[in-house]
Amino acid sequence: MPESQSRELLERVIEGWVVDPEMAVEYAEEVDGRWAVRMAQETRDFTTIWFSPNERTLRYEAYVLPTPPQHIEEIYRQCLFRNQHAWRAHFSIRPDGGVYLDGRIANEAVTETELGFVVAEIYQWVEVSFRSLLRVGFGR
Repeated sequence: MPESQSRELLERVIEGWVVDPEMAVEYAEEVDGRWAVRMAQETRDFTTIWFSPNERTLRYEAYVLPTPPQHIEEIYRQCLFRNQHAWRAHFSIRPDGGVYLDGRIANEAVTETELGFVVAEIYQWVEVSFRSLLRVGFGR
């Protein structure tokens, strides 16, 4: 599927999420060629997933935590351990030390169902890990 078709499908699916009361998606907008999809969470106020359509893949990322001031090695160890069970979204560490969930799908594999799985997995990983990572890294 060419990037343009992947982008069109993504836009249609996101528009559907925003109006669907069963979805946690509260807001979405296109910013500089990327889509920001904001969803409500139970463990924190919200998580924003950034979808970036490219020539061959659809990339996505969600910010989890800033650089932890303490027990950094334990935070990173927990993230690596959780990656063993990840399917569509994996924990990553940015050069500044921030923790993210990242992934990508080949344009040919982008479907409404697959996009729903991506959102669900990111939602789940934030729910399952956020408080633990926050407690270890920030003493909260």
